[in-house]
Amino acid sequence: MPEHHLVGRIGWLRAGVLGANDGILSTASLILGVASAAGAHPLILITAIAAMVAGAMSMAAGEYVSVSSQHDTESADLDRERGELKANPALETEELAQIYVRRGADEATAHILAREMMANGALVAHARDELGITRANRANPILAALTSAVSFTLGAAAPVLIVVLAPARTLIAAEAIGTLAFLAVLGAIGGAAGGANIWRAAGRVTICGALALAVTGGIGRLVGAIL
Repeated sequence: MPEHHLVGRIGWLRAGVLGANDGILSTASLILGVASAAGAHPLILITAIAAMVAGAMSMAAGEYVSVSSQHDTESADLDRERGELKANPALETEELAQIYVRRGADEATAHILAREMMANGALVAHARDELGITRANRANPILAALTSAVSFTLGAAAPVLIVVLAPARTLIAAEAIGTLAFLAVLGAIGGAAGGANIWRAAGRVTICGALALAVTGGIGRLVGAIL
């Protein structure tokens, strides 16, 4: 029976958790900042929606550019390796064998394995064992951008929904409590998906979120008092 490892989830899990966490926290922080400055309810709602849309576009663009750079670097390395395999296969075979020796194989076994790998997917073997590039961690700019945009929007929708549903007099308290609850759930989901301790994951993201909310809320209150 084939084994299923969690490392294959790293790409989408990273982008998804980061996007949702940023969507919840940045939108809620902005809402609390404006609300603490005594902003009117319609202004708070407009600000929240604008933050959700702008944040999703920003996350998608940033993730696409970042992962595209990684993808370009990986492609350049693979092209270089492809040329080296064509120009000097004997040297590349020896290079692969020495990699296996450093990993614990004896010389004879390492050379046998290297020849087998060179005969059955030389580029794949060098990409994996020399460059550390595998199908599981290969950069995918479009998938990363879409995942970030969607996850940010879903995350940001939670604090926006609180603005819509909560009475104006309890908005700040409802936003703070709701946001911390959403962050805790997100942390637990991310921990479970990645095979980590869900309590540690939930606690980590909740504590960081509480600090961010406290800072932005305090700044908003200070600005509102000055103005």
